[in-house]
Amino acid sequence: MNIFKDFLNKNKIEYSIEENVLEKNSEDTSLFKIIPKVVVFPKNKEEISLLTKFVNSHKGFNITGRSGGTDMSGGAVNDSIILSFTKYFNKTISVNKIEKLATVEPGVFYRDFEKETLKQNLLLPSYPASREICALGGMVSNNSGGELSFQYGQTKKYVEELECVLSNGEIVNIKALSEKELQDKLVGASEEFKNTLEYKIYNEIFNLLNDPKNKEIIKTNTPIVSKNSSGYFLWDALRQENTSTSSVAKKETIFDLNKIIVGSQGTLAIVTKIKVKLIEPKKHTKMLLIFLKDLRELGRVRRVVMKYNPESFESYDDHTFKVAMKFFPALVKNIFLKNKNKSSFTMIKMVFSFWREAFLVLTFGMPKLILLAEFTGDSEEEILERLVNCNQEIKNSFRKAVKTQAVKHDYEEEKYWTMRRESFNLLRQKVKGLHTSPYIDDIIVPADMLEEFLEELIPILDKYKLLYTVAGHVGDGNLHIIPLMNFDDSATKEKNLKIIKDCSNEVYALVKKYHGSITAEHNDGLIRTPFLGEIFDKEMLNLFRQVKNIFDPKNILNPRKKISIHEDNSKDFEDNLKFVKFK
Repeated sequence: MNIFKDFLNKNKIEYSIEENVLEKNSEDTSLFKIIPKVVVFPKNKEEISLLTKFVNSHKGFNITGRSGGTDMSGGAVNDSIILSFTKYFNKTISVNKIEKLATVEPGVFYRDFEKETLKQNLLLPSYPASREICALGGMVSNNSGGELSFQYGQTKKYVEELECVLSNGEIVNIKALSEKELQDKLVGASEEFKNTLEYKIYNEIFNLLNDPKNKEIIKTNTPIVSKNSSGYFLWDALRQENTSTSSVAKKETIFDLNKIIVGSQGTLAIVTKIKVKLIEPKKHTKMLLIFLKDLRELGRVRRVVMKYNPESFESYDDHTFKVAMKFFPALVKNIFLKNKNKSSFTMIKMVFSFWREAFLVLTFGMPKLILLAEFTGDSEEEILERLVNCNQEIKNSFRKAVKTQAVKHDYEEEKYWTMRRESFNLLRQKVKGLHTSPYIDDIIVPADMLEEFLEELIPILDKYKLLYTVAGHVGDGNLHIIPLMNFDDSATKEKNLKIIKDCSNEVYALVKKYHGSITAEHNDGLIRTPFLGEIFDKEMLNLFRQVKNIFDPKNILNPRKKISIHEDNSKDFEDNLKFVKFK
């Protein structure tokens, strides 16, 4: 460690080994806590390059990049060097209204970035529920998604170009290349360039993906769900695009390494600059609330709503609702903080509008699930017609089993979105004696199988007598299940660790049965990397390992994420569970 501190001091690279700084960077929002040896605050890409060259040439060190620290899988914690981006890499460099592009650094918080894009009436629509506290680096690292991903897709769809530091310290710019551009880059390369890691990556990854046998393996293992953050996205890196010259149409092969780096959780390269595409948000929105007494009605209700093309279709359950009501002052405080620009009168009306929830419980009973269907468009009349027709069909089809409510005011919409987005934070911060335990927190199945999947899933959860909340993205078939567990004494901790292992095995086996993914948005990290074999076969796992070895042959970039250490994956899981927080 002394030799590393001497290196940092010599190169005037800012760092800290203060106990409170190490403690702050030892946790994300996952189950895990790992104290790093040092936290480094790089000021520029050249410092990161120097740092990476040092680690590459000295044994016993590794690097984990960290931005907002909101990862739920343990992706942002490690026992060596934490590279913290929010202190200096926190600028929105440009927003181009004409080209609908933005260039940004990884430590920029999404909330600040969005303020800049909205000035140009533009939006990055792949933000997660943690939009107020997450940063762009984590969104790219995890391939984040959220309430708008059903309509607009995940982060990988929007990344145009990445500036990265490779595992040997080389600084590179990565963007999509046509096959001709790739061949020009490789065939015409100088001897000096052929000796670089960049050349090796382009050459060997392209050959790996272009191999007919590997193409078949990748095709067989490509997830069929609408969202996925598991594994390396090899199925996206080679694509065919239609091109035309005069009147002749033809297909061209496009090679895009960004599709592999996005979602890789910093295990392949350290991202230092991001160029993303943006969209123009719709002018008008209308929300329909749907209250279900029985989770088994979800599939049928979903099919009705989907006919009317909602932009987003979200949910949260009765436990989440009760937590919001129990910690009503904290919820209201969050609403006020996020709506400082609204008048006091409007905010007072929003608070008093909670009488509707009280009246609902008295007349309908406690709903098991609350659904938020948001309809958007550029014509207010058109979206109102869709909402009214959807509402009427639900009333006609379900009568007393389901209750609906059209939301009339923007401030009420904000109230429900805050309840949905803040549910995890309220649980994490306010429930005493129990800890949020995200381990089956991001499962997804094909959305048209959601009803049958839930019928098999709920008995598994009930068998373990879990207290849990369910929120998620109904439109995608993506559920966020957060159990609340106790780790405050050794006996209870051991009991609950066994539940985590057994329940994970059962739930992921069920996900596999329904051809789903173990993580739609939250990524693999420490908690799910041991379960990659549930959705990918051994040949695909071997391709993942080859990709990791090409990018990072010495395994210095965020080890233990994405690639299992042991042949027996259950051994990985046992090792990782040793880092579960224990108070």
